[in-house]
Amino acid sequence: MDLNFIKGKFTEDQLEAAIIELFKAQNYVHIHGDKLHRRLEDILLTDDLRNFLSTRYSDLTAAETEKIISRLQNIPSSPLYNGNRETFLLINEGFDLQRDEPGKLALHVNYIDFETPENNSFKIINQFSVQGERLRRPDLLLFINGIPITIFEFKTAIDESKTTHDAWEQIHIRYCRDIPKLLKYCFLSVVSDGANTKLGSIFTPYEYYYAWNKANDHEKASNGISALFTMIKGVFAKDRLTAILRDFIYYPDDSKKEEAIITRYPQFFAANKMFANIKLHIKPAGDGKGGTYFGATGCGKTYTMLFLSRLLTLRERESFNNPTIVIIEDREDLDTQTSELFAASKKYLHDTNVRSIESRQDLMDELGNKASGGVYITTIQKFCEKTGLLSNRNNIICISDEAHRSQSGIGAKLKKTEQGVFTTYGFAKYLRDSFPNTTYCGFTGTPIDETIAVFGEVVDSYTMKESTDDGITVRIAYEPRLARVILSDEQAKEIQKYYAKCVEEGANPDQIEESKKAMSGMSRILGHPDVLKRLAKDIVTHYEALTAQKPEIVQKAMIVCADRQIAFKLLKEIIALKPDWNKKRKAENEADLTSEQLSKLLPLEKIKMVATQGENDEKELFEVCGCNRAFNLAKIVI
Repeated sequence: MDLNFIKGKFTEDQLEAAIIELFKAQNYVHIHGDKLHRRLEDILLTDDLRNFLSTRYSDLTAAETEKIISRLQNIPSSPLYNGNRETFLLINEGFDLQRDEPGKLALHVNYIDFETPENNSFKIINQFSVQGERLRRPDLLLFINGIPITIFEFKTAIDESKTTHDAWEQIHIRYCRDIPKLLKYCFLSVVSDGANTKLGSIFTPYEYYYAWNKANDHEKASNGISALFTMIKGVFAKDRLTAILRDFIYYPDDSKKEEAIITRYPQFFAANKMFANIKLHIKPAGDGKGGTYFGATGCGKTYTMLFLSRLLTLRERESFNNPTIVIIEDREDLDTQTSELFAASKKYLHDTNVRSIESRQDLMDELGNKASGGVYITTIQKFCEKTGLLSNRNNIICISDEAHRSQSGIGAKLKKTEQGVFTTYGFAKYLRDSFPNTTYCGFTGTPIDETIAVFGEVVDSYTMKESTDDGITVRIAYEPRLARVILSDEQAKEIQKYYAKCVEEGANPDQIEESKKAMSGMSRILGHPDVLKRLAKDIVTHYEALTAQKPEIVQKAMIVCADRQIAFKLLKEIIALKPDWNKKRKAENEADLTSEQLSKLLPLEKIKMVATQGENDEKELFEVCGCNRAFNLAKIVI
């Protein structure tokens, strides 16, 4: 295989030819589109589909075979999202065919053999012309059993004016507009210029197309031209492609936008490795420690939990025996976010009982009587001493999000009060009292020793560096600037002691009252007027210097404060230095916009305090805070 384009500049035709060679190395059959005997209006390779069906279902009549093919062909392609989604669900799940011969039982028909990939026909076809509203010719199409499930579009690296964004536009605008009869079958979409090869769906915004930088999970991530190889091997190896089609493409039950989620490579590897580890450790044969997944902030852990939940629900049924899955959060906002995703995933999870637990009583009523199945999202704070035993079953899987915080505290602690010394326990202990034979696994962006002790060893990881290298997480720069405004070494030491205490003990809403005494000392230091003046001046100077370096880029800053009072005082100090930041405007320079454009915008200050209201806040503070749920942490956003 001569991939001489690697050595220098190359044309679009050379890139296409090189990628075809990579597919042939994966034992795909290659055909040039011009050599096919077909009408340009026809999309399916019906002979391939007939051959697959006749081999898999040997007693089908000719009429029944045509019914199966027609069912797929007759799905409307307009609106395209509905047609693509319906086509995917049919191919993904199959359907029950009512037999022509009276008395014969219905036959469940699948269009792809997911269990044995070798039983399918895999073809790669270039220059496949399609007549729709206009004649269009995609660069490359991948067919399984005559169904074009992936579309590829290439751009040359010679012409600097042409990029992968042009390839994306060609698929998402021209092809979706002119040949929807083809696009309704295309569940995966690849754009490449050789140096950049990215994957998405035909509904994925360009900025969310991503590279598949590892062919296998144990390899080092690649980029550039090497990522072309890892994409073809990592996504389009036959067993890998059928696995992705089967479990790692997600269409919400009811979405307000056209949305199809394609797994990223860290999500794919993590879900599969966690699934295998849970199976290995499930009780009674195992120790119930399903393992820890370490994923960087922003890498899509919630979708990884969703993919894992589907595997637990539908695969290895003999091992998991229709499990009940409980997703445990430790904050209400995370509970809401996760609940919204999972509640829109009933079809994907093949379970109508997917919902959030509303209260401690709801927890006991629902999970205390559950025999099997169901996916539930709840906060760990709903588990308490009163909850008691809910179920002795071992086919319950608890997936703990943010497992480095309150979810790992299962031991006893001594608490000294004016009334005496008492033994106290964390919520995690009451959770395990409720489900003593459950298998627990943890997802966290900050694995600590206690996390591993409770949930088991790290099964897979995706670090912040990997995430930022892949362009999934925005790179964060941190500068420790507190020393520039602190008043004394003694105060700095006090702050460091407090931070160390927080790390040691963890933090959750129920511990806030206990922290107030410690915070009162910190507040005197952090809220000192001289400290705030110095801090405000330092922040303004630093922010303006950074933004001046790249004036064409909109840059934001967030200042997290110990409490709302300190945040409010700091806000006033910053406004005193930059009064214009507090004036409401519709744009940085309103003169650059038309009256029509301005009419669609709301006036906002450049600087805003983001905090919840306290019932007894003074009027000025009350009005700058956001909502009426009392919580003491606050931040300022520029």
